[in-house]
Amino acid sequence: MRLILRNLGFYLLAFWVSITLNFLLPRFMPGDPVSRMFARTQGGMQPEQLAQLEKLFGLDDRPLWEQYVTYVKSVFTGDLGISITRFPTPVSEVIGSQLGWTLLLGATALVVAAVVGNLLGIVAAWRRGGVFDSVFPPLLVFVGSFPYFWLAMGALYLFGVTLGWFPLRHAYDAGLTPGFNAEFLASAATHLVLPALTVVAVTVGSWMLGMRNTMIATAAEDYITMAQAKGLSPSRIMFRYAARNALLPSVTNFGIGLGFVVGGALLTEVVFAYPGIGFQLLAAVQGLDYPLMQGIFLTITATVLLANFLVDILYVRLDPRVRVR
Repeated sequence: MRLILRNLGFYLLAFWVSITLNFLLPRFMPGDPVSRMFARTQGGMQPEQLAQLEKLFGLDDRPLWEQYVTYVKSVFTGDLGISITRFPTPVSEVIGSQLGWTLLLGATALVVAAVVGNLLGIVAAWRRGGVFDSVFPPLLVFVGSFPYFWLAMGALYLFGVTLGWFPLRHAYDAGLTPGFNAEFLASAATHLVLPALTVVAVTVGSWMLGMRNTMIATAAEDYITMAQAKGLSPSRIMFRYAARNALLPSVTNFGIGLGFVVGGALLTEVVFAYPGIGFQLLAAVQGLDYPLMQGIFLTITATVLLANFLVDILYVRLDPRVRVR
């Protein structure tokens, strides 16, 4: 319990820092953010109109500490401001309508990469020095060295444009109404394949290499030698003894990997025009929508911190050695 409370304090501190940076960045930018937002408005805007907008977006002439207190209160009440590009829709509604698609893409890619990578790492370590162990780790690490967007564009051109196996853009076919019906779910799954496989291709090599190295160290333990001396089958030793204990570091890597997958998913969404918060972030940058950009950055940070905290709790439950610290 003490470890969990200590980690909770760390994550709360990190979240407070992210809120503070999110508050300060637009205010420390050169120039007036509101004027930059509407610099392309035909005929310009009157000074009193700009003053009202500055007050609406919390960028008025009040002391900085008052603005900060108001901003923190707004964040904890779910009020992230008003979106400029989709005015007058609140930022929380804009993010809420897009976040589900990003979580679907990120979670699918992360789970598939973790499961496949760990299985490949287990087999490679157990057959250390064989053809499988010599070929797959360097090959997957080489593929993982490519940027997300580069592989995404290549996959889109090959499987979407040239072969026509998968759709080119969006999360489901035009004309469909989102709902839990077979037609919509099949369309959503088809549109998910290419973006998810792009993220999996980049990340699966690190999962395999991490599990392989951990399995090699675990296989040298005395209880593995004892299991072999007792005549247990190699498959039972590999999965029930070695892999079960080697999976513990992967639990920690799962939370860390979420941050990288979310970052990669943002770029992948732009390539495939996938309607997640990454694609929405591009529109916010292009439209100088500072409130929406702040809301998206804060949402991503909070999601990654929460996932890591949940992983810490799970790790404490799985490894009794951590509880006695």
